[in-house]
Amino acid sequence: MGKLAQIKDGLVNLVANLGTPRDKAASTFYGLPMLSEQEAENAYRGTWLARKVIDIPAMDSCRKWRGWSADQEQITAIEAEEKRLGLQQKVLKAMIRARLTGGAALYIGTGQSDPMLPLKPESIGKGGIRHINVLSKRVLQAGELDLDPESPGYGLPAFYTLSSGTAGQVQIHPSRLVILHGAEKPDPEFGISDGWGDSVLLAISKAIKDADASAANIASLVFEAKVDVIKIPNFMSMLADKEYEQQVLQRLQLAAMAKGINGTLLLDAGEEYEQKQAQFGGLIDLLMGFMQLTSGASDIPMTRLLGQSPGGLNASGESDLRNYYDRISSNQELVLQPSLQVLDECLIRSALGSRPAEVFYNWRSLWQTTDTERATIGKTTAETIKTISETRLLPDEVMSTVAVNMLTEAGIAPGLEAEMLEYGKASPQESTGEDDDEQRAAATPQPNSDSED
Repeated sequence: MGKLAQIKDGLVNLVANLGTPRDKAASTFYGLPMLSEQEAENAYRGTWLARKVIDIPAMDSCRKWRGWSADQEQITAIEAEEKRLGLQQKVLKAMIRARLTGGAALYIGTGQSDPMLPLKPESIGKGGIRHINVLSKRVLQAGELDLDPESPGYGLPAFYTLSSGTAGQVQIHPSRLVILHGAEKPDPEFGISDGWGDSVLLAISKAIKDADASAANIASLVFEAKVDVIKIPNFMSMLADKEYEQQVLQRLQLAAMAKGINGTLLLDAGEEYEQKQAQFGGLIDLLMGFMQLTSGASDIPMTRLLGQSPGGLNASGESDLRNYYDRISSNQELVLQPSLQVLDECLIRSALGSRPAEVFYNWRSLWQTTDTERATIGKTTAETIKTISETRLLPDEVMSTVAVNMLTEAGIAPGLEAEMLEYGKASPQESTGEDDDEQRAAATPQPNSDSED
């Protein structure tokens, strides 16, 4: 009697071979995909779909940038410092390189002679950041990992080595770098990581190749859309005669010429002619199916990836875009903002000369409101201000400040905050207790003396 295999769990059907070693799916396994850096760059430079997959999330992460919360003069100084350093553009450039090759970094240049020393933001004075440079993974090699469990940098490279043509090998402390990864690698402690991530194209290259191959095959099929077929008696046997071959070619040229001139095809009674046409029905649906897979793999909605209007009944694409913008916002707050933490602390000190505790920033929303939505928001904000004001719970000066903040944050009155600041400087008012008493007395209704009589 044969030995029965012990079946512990899972769906098993011995007749259909499901769940058994003879199941066709039993041979399916996941192998490590291979995508060299050169192949990734070739795809980025030569394929529009790969370029969009790399550029769109990076550009959307930096497009609206961030809004600082501080005094107007402080905000102006910080934004001017960002503009001087070209921070927004360099973060975008570094993110594109990181997504394409697996990693990139921003070097915080402070003019200190030894870049291996840790960068302390509290040592940065006004104008302390001299420059910010983008370093690619190709010229910046990660050193050995810090595996000290008591170290705050556990699991991260203890240093980075810059290959410089003039200075040779320069070691840089990680605090002087803003490290950006492409796709994170699992378990760097096991030695499968080189201190950087994977290219974003690694996991989705198959979907991109399938979409590109489908488009290329459909394009080739266009040349075969209409094929003329002429059947000639004894054609193959007569081709042995070279003179007959020339006669056939002349005959076909004459037939094509006659058809091109008057639309009439002259044939011998023994010859047959037919026309075969390729059927393109369903090919567009097939191609869009592959594009949909690429869209899902890259986590970019079709309306953003292809720039096409959404299909389907009552489809607007609004929910897809909102989900996509939420993902971009999550990446900004959970990945990009922690990476920029040291740089931001240095940036504030370089712009202001100190670090006010009340200075912070928020990433601006990517969602663009329509004119109707802005009008509705403006009306609601104005009604809210009016309701709060009528309660008389807040002093007029406080209510004025609150109203300016509400209108500014809602985007209803751009520049209102700056104008109010200028107005306050131009017409200073010193309030005294007597003035307040006179104002309250003037606002209080006086009883009519005639009615009392």
